[in-house]
Amino acid sequence: MVSLDKIVSFCKRRGYIFPGSEIYGGLGGTWDYGPLGVALKNNIKHAFWHRMVNTRQDVVGIDAAILMNPKVWEASGHVQAFTDPLVECKICHQRFRADQPDEIKDHESTHKGRNPPAGGDWTEPKKFNLLVEAKLGVVEDAKQKVYLRGEITQGVHVNFKNILDSTRMQIPFGVGQIGKAFRNEITPGNFTFRSREFEQMELQFYTEPAKKEADKWYEYWKNERMNWYLTLGMTKSKLRFRQHEEGERAHYAIDAWDIEYDSPFGWKEFEGIHNRGDWDLSQHQKHSGVDMSYFDQKTGKKYIPYIIETSGGVDRAALFFLIDAYSEDNGRVVLKLSPELAPYKVAVFPLLANKPDLVKKAREVYSQLSTVHSLLPVDWDDRGNIGKRYFAQDEIGTPYCITIDFDTLKDDTVTIRDRDTTKQQRVKISKLAETLSKKLP
Repeated sequence: MVSLDKIVSFCKRRGYIFPGSEIYGGLGGTWDYGPLGVALKNNIKHAFWHRMVNTRQDVVGIDAAILMNPKVWEASGHVQAFTDPLVECKICHQRFRADQPDEIKDHESTHKGRNPPAGGDWTEPKKFNLLVEAKLGVVEDAKQKVYLRGEITQGVHVNFKNILDSTRMQIPFGVGQIGKAFRNEITPGNFTFRSREFEQMELQFYTEPAKKEADKWYEYWKNERMNWYLTLGMTKSKLRFRQHEEGERAHYAIDAWDIEYDSPFGWKEFEGIHNRGDWDLSQHQKHSGVDMSYFDQKTGKKYIPYIIETSGGVDRAALFFLIDAYSEDNGRVVLKLSPELAPYKVAVFPLLANKPDLVKKAREVYSQLSTVHSLLPVDWDDRGNIGKRYFAQDEIGTPYCITIDFDTLKDDTVTIRDRDTTKQQRVKISKLAETLSKKLP
């Protein structure tokens, strides 16, 4: 398995992920996505939206505001219950999550041989709220305290009635959303795995408040989400489900399962599937005074729906897709990303950059392919020799490279090279876009 240090180095070198605010010494738990990284994240989000929203008649989308009335977070329970247990090192006064024993053990090793104060190395665990506070207003002494959302979920639930009234959706139906969330993590770490600013991709699916009906959809969405990762190329043996024990479930969850990946730092969760029951809508009805019930015209019943949630981390998914795709073969690095996720689908080369006829023809091919939506984006590369260009495109994950050579000038054919097999195929330029489109999803 590739080490996390190697992935971190690779991501910076190739423009996938940079440390946030690096020239000023950085800011813990923040990361900037470079040219290839933003393309990968956008492709992940597009694949989610296509599968979960665009191709379904029972799901619509929403994009709720990051800033919300603070009463939302009181109603949802986050002000009171959105906490982690925190302990403080008595030697250096750094703070860590009490539920992360590996990190505590690693920290203790840095103080080996030093005598802690009486009573042991660590303070007793205390609850620490993860919501990030902000202030709004133009008068300094009268600014309103608000929160950057700790999850994107509540933006859907507070709009439940608006969605019903504007779309006429009928239960069972879902609402998809992708967006930023923020958490005041005690100990961000493991690269982008635990960050203070991150992106989520979620579905909130409303069902009848009956156990049998909710359980049916719960199993459906568990399998659907696992299959999504598999169809995008993740190694099946590195994925598993894990059910939360009763004591570790969130305050809103009747049941909770995680999809975990076998990472360089252990089996780690990057998507959760939760049965939230009627917690959210009931709480918002109680705190807002607005009726959040649903009237079923078919049965004549009025009820507060149950909610089945799928909540995945875009950043965690991107990290695990990169780890899963990374491979080395005799010094050659190949990033075997699914073509659907690869930052570039196709790269076009002139065999020699100092031959005007080859460059001109290659530019024509590049322009032609750049008009085909399914092939975008197309990369252009004329640096160094052809071997180095192949290796560079392999390393960033480009599935297919097109080379324009001297034979192209004679018979109008080009070479298609496959990233994973390195096999080459000659194709007429007139058939090139069609051939590539069949190879790509």
